[in-house]
Amino acid sequence: MLREIFDREARLSWVLAALAGVLGAAAFTHSEGYFVTFMTGNAQRGVLGYFRGDVLLSVSAGLLMLAFVAGVVVASVCRRHFWVAHPHGPTVLTTFSLLAATVVDVLDEGWEENFLDFPPILLLAFGIGALNTSFVKDGEVSVPLSYVTGTLVKMGQGIERHIAGGNVSDWLGYFLLFASFIVGAALGGCISLVVNGTGMLIAASVVCALTTGYTYFHQDRRALLK
Repeated sequence: MLREIFDREARLSWVLAALAGVLGAAAFTHSEGYFVTFMTGNAQRGVLGYFRGDVLLSVSAGLLMLAFVAGVVVASVCRRHFWVAHPHGPTVLTTFSLLAATVVDVLDEGWEENFLDFPPILLLAFGIGALNTSFVKDGEVSVPLSYVTGTLVKMGQGIERHIAGGNVSDWLGYFLLFASFIVGAALGGCISLVVNGTGMLIAASVVCALTTGYTYFHQDRRALLK
């Protein structure tokens, strides 16, 4: 069982979960506090903003959810028609969405902007949605990279099974996925301390491009060669 926890797909899921953490930090640290990974929070903000008299909060949360779902849909369509069922395709789409966000940001405010405007944030949400389709089995996402709530629920259930006579493999994989996301968020936070908003987008684009290269040369290419 432990061998399955540390297999090739699991290792790649940790890398991509860390990437999701970095992208979430890129949006949150240099904006008005937008979440591009936390759609549960956006759903609540979308509803409760009206009760607070903050229509802009509700609209922005709704648009972030639409962008996220659009990323999922576009990546899923591409998986069905254009690329093989390996994580390389979604990471490429996420990289292009980050590059597009950087271009939009530079055209809007130049290279010196500290806080990102909303359009680049929407493109980040689109990229996160696409990234979450990296692992699919039987037409359904098998590893939700940015869905930390679900990961913690499964980890908690695994801990209970371990206590009831199971083994550490019942929860360790979920813990490592969660820890990878947290490490990525921390890395993004550290980067945000030394760069402005535009620099954060550039850094996130570079990290995503490097991850895309890793995904292809160390994971997908091996699978395709077999």
